[in-house]
Amino acid sequence: MAAGAWTLTNGAAKLFTDAMNIDTGTFKMSLHTSAGNVAVTSTTFAGLTGEVVNTGYTAGGAACALTTATVTTNDVKATQDAAVQWTAGTTDLVAKWAVIYESGGSVLCFALLEAGGANVTATIGNTFTVGGTAAELFTIAVP
Repeated sequence: MAAGAWTLTNGAAKLFTDAMNIDTGTFKMSLHTSAGNVAVTSTTFAGLTGEVVNTGYTAGGAACALTTATVTTNDVKATQDAAVQWTAGTTDLVAKWAVIYESGGSVLCFALLEAGGANVTATIGNTFTVGGTAAELFTIAVP
């Protein structure tokens, strides 16, 4: 089972160049079920639906540290500094989407947790992990 590629939202490039500072901003990763409305048109975390409910998952998700590096004069690569993890509580933790957003603000990107679109499950007491150390998220061209 492999995760899908990270997809930038429609507004991410503008946010990236105008308002978001990947290296110093505060980002979070949230998990969403198949009932969620995650899409390239998603703009704010508050507008998302279908967030996971589980005793091992905190509403709003968990901290997600990001870093950028210049690839070429106009291209910047964003990476996830460390895996984000949750431990399934009193029920299985089931999710379809992971979303990275600026804390209190705009949605940056999202990914299917299984490339084919199936739900991913961590059974009671087991760890649900997304990403890893220096996991490349995307490369974006900036003006």
